[in-house]
Amino acid sequence: MPRTSWSTPRIARLRVPFVIDHMGRVQARGGLGQAPFRALLELLRNPLAWVKVCGAERVSSAGRPFADAVPFAAALIEAAPDRVLWGTDWPHPNIVGDMPNDGDLVDLFAQFTADAGLRQQVLVENPDRLYWR
Repeated sequence: MPRTSWSTPRIARLRVPFVIDHMGRVQARGGLGQAPFRALLELLRNPLAWVKVCGAERVSSAGRPFADAVPFAAALIEAAPDRVLWGTDWPHPNIVGDMPNDGDLVDLFAQFTADAGLRQQVLVENPDRLYWR
């Protein structure tokens, strides 16, 4: 069964905020110019769309330390810095075999964000606005 496009009428009909998890699970091996990632960036033009920049281990094609996921997270943060969330994805459901180290994922987050103010926004202000306001 083909994957549903981000721009389907179903998504366009949503009237509540929604979160795309794991950076949309777009695989890093396809690069930033691949159609699924461009579609995800386009989806972020919708003011109700949020994205969670977690799951680097799910996006990475290179494996540890999952650095090939960094450009994807950085591009998503740049596209919608006020609608990005972060998490380690602990306890890593559906991961078998090489379990990621959450400390390494925290360190990787520092590579996603350019400065302390942006980290504060992604870690504190954005989730506060989405979940509590």
